Amino acid sequence: MLLASSVAGLGLAAPALAALQRPAAQPLRRHRLSINGGSFNVLEQGEGPAVLFCHGFPDTAETWRSQMRAVAGAGYRALALDMRGFGESFAPPDASQYTSLHIVGDLVGVLDALKIDRAVIVGHDWGADHAQRAALLRPDRFHALVSISIPYAPRGDVDTWSDLRNKGLGERYYALDWIKPGRETLFAPASQSIPAILYWPSASPPPGQRWDPVDPARGMLRPAPVAAPPWADPAYVRHTVRAFEKSGFRGGLNYYRALPLSFDLMPAFKQAVIRQPSLYVWGAADGLCRFFHPTTPSLEELRRFQPRLVKQVRLEDVGHWVQHEAAQRLNEELIGFLKGLDAG
Repeated sequence: MLLASSVAGLGLAAPALAALQRPAAQPLRRHRLSINGGSFNVLEQGEGPAVLFCHGFPDTAETWRSQMRAVAGAGYRALALDMRGFGESFAPPDASQYTSLHIVGDLVGVLDALKIDRAVIVGHDWGADHAQRAALLRPDRFHALVSISIPYAPRGDVDTWSDLRNKGLGERYYALDWIKPGRETLFAPASQSIPAILYWPSASPPPGQRWDPVDPARGMLRPAPVAAPPWADPAYVRHTVRAFEKSGFRGGLNYYRALPLSFDLMPAFKQAVIRQPSLYVWGAADGLCRFFHPTTPSLEELRRFQPRLVKQVRLEDVGHWVQHEAAQRLNEELIGFLKGLDAG
């Protein structure tokens, strides 16, 4: 090993010195796991307490590469799966196979297959929604929660889609169009829809042009003016396009179609509280977050149903794709949260 004092004696510039002192990147491991009758693609990096990452739509496990490197370098075992219906994982065609009970079963199955007793669970978009359900359903396996771009909302009296229709948003809210039969065709070709979905919900467009979930004229499937936003790694964009060219979009849209089914299966969890230590991170320019809470919620409000919420982090000039648009800041928040759990 070359000691820092020896390196300094060589007269290297500070950045070069820092690079030599930085721990080597942990190798990335890939698994094919048999879970609940299906085959799942799982990425793993690092050693230590487990952190399981869950992506949303339209995405794959590759979305978490920056966060996995960061937490692995900080002494944790990072795991990310292609969620059911995405990428190289099991993708049943029937929407009834995408309820929260199925998805949480997959997440528990990852831990079982890798002989992990418990994990911190981190989710973005639909991944956040199902990470929250995992925290509710299996607190013995998921001892802390990080929600990104989706605040926790407990089960109420009617499912979300019915509530939106009752509020007169049936013809305006984007997802109520996506759940119609055959709407997979809206997303073809993936080479156009993926760049558009990355661009419009982010903070890259001018504010008046960004995606608005209740304004069809500002939908996320408009042709994007750029091949990819400046914050998006071109390799990640290419991978995502190829993944959806291969898999199609039916599995991803089934998450939206299964929402009322999950509601019907979980009446015992009406107004249920998440009691694990939690963190909520969101972008101030994210149209979805602005729809969920038009003004910044107070910790007191959020702690009604997450009494052990450590903090919420509002990121200025950041849209929906927090893990890419603000990767370094998110990584810092994640590691700080994890270290706080260790200290506790």
